Amino acid sequence: MFDSHHSNTTSNQLRLKISAVERQRAWQEAQKHSNTLSRYNAYLNHLCLYSFFDWLQQCFDEESTYHAIVPNKESLPSIWEVMNGAAILFSHKRIILIPSETSDLEELSVSQEWVDIPKFAGDFYLAIQIHIEMADDSWLEVCGFTTHRQLKYEGKYNEKERNYSIAIEKLTVNLTVMEVIQQLEMQASILELPTLSEVEVQELLQILGNSSIYSPRLQFDIPFEKWASLIENDEWRQQLYCKRNSKYISSLVTSKSTIPITNLSNWLQNTFETGWQSINTIINSESKNFAFAFRQRDANVTGVFVERVKLIDLGMQLGNQSVALLLGLTQEQEQKVGIRVQLHPANGQIYLPNNIKLSLISQSGEPIQELVSRDQDNFIQLKRFTCPTGKSFRIKVAINDFSITEYFAIESQNLEKGE
Repeated sequence: MFDSHHSNTTSNQLRLKISAVERQRAWQEAQKHSNTLSRYNAYLNHLCLYSFFDWLQQCFDEESTYHAIVPNKESLPSIWEVMNGAAILFSHKRIILIPSETSDLEELSVSQEWVDIPKFAGDFYLAIQIHIEMADDSWLEVCGFTTHRQLKYEGKYNEKERNYSIAIEKLTVNLTVMEVIQQLEMQASILELPTLSEVEVQELLQILGNSSIYSPRLQFDIPFEKWASLIENDEWRQQLYCKRNSKYISSLVTSKSTIPITNLSNWLQNTFETGWQSINTIINSESKNFAFAFRQRDANVTGVFVERVKLIDLGMQLGNQSVALLLGLTQEQEQKVGIRVQLHPANGQIYLPNNIKLSLISQSGEPIQELVSRDQDNFIQLKRFTCPTGKSFRIKVAINDFSITEYFAIESQNLEKGE
């Protein structure tokens, strides 16, 4: 798994340099968060995760040793908004990276979420010390690792901080030991979480979505089990993030954000962003009849009609299977655009993957529509909707632990030119 010759220290502790470019990128990404605490937490975690992951990619052949950020990169902001740590899937084991900027690190402190939530729990936990200097002399050092079982049985649980801690001297320093024991069962048993009703979810989102609450995970009038059930769910955790960052999210339309936003008003001027292609270039021959029906449904609506399609790679865990996201626009009166959205199989496949989810999400992060594919679905389609100019929305495609969100906006200035 990890060879000692990859370490660049003489003490078997892995030390990696953090570049000034990565620090700048991490700080820019951290501005997506609601307060000083979560921004700095995101900053440290970005430096830790990407520096370590880049090292993995340089040292190991991806074909022989599979490694990936989990659940996915898109989920990181919603996780770092509320807790410390990041997860990597490496050689079928989950490694949880826990960064700290403490100069004299005495213990590894792991948020309870990484231990007691089944979806988040890891096999190995790495204590990582971050050293940041103003000059180009920043680095991280892996102080050692422990296992989920050791954390549960030998670690100290702090009810006030909702974390498990274990002394640094109890950690295993040499990372090559992870290879020796990787075939063993590293996890202790984890209790199932309770099921939340929709009413409970909305109540929790209303309370914890207040960005003035710096640490929503430590609201002790809310039992940990309820909190854990909320954030284990990708959709609910994303809604929580959006509520806590509503000012930032609403500014995406006009700001020069690092999140790519597709300006649909440009489509009405026959200008398209990279990745969005003519429908005939992608849709399978088996699906062309659906594409024809797609056009016919909007044929009676007056105004400009534009359609484009984008391939979405579902990731290595699904064998790099792709689907085609299809959007059709109709310019309407009163500064509105009618929109139709479909999801089709691609690359010669006849049917969509089972249980793939297609969602429409509002500018504020609220889910509006959601469809899930069934066995042998050739395509799925959201109900046609309209979007006023000056507004934005999102389309999300998700399956298993993979998800990708496309951001769209309609700017009034460009639309007026097209009338």
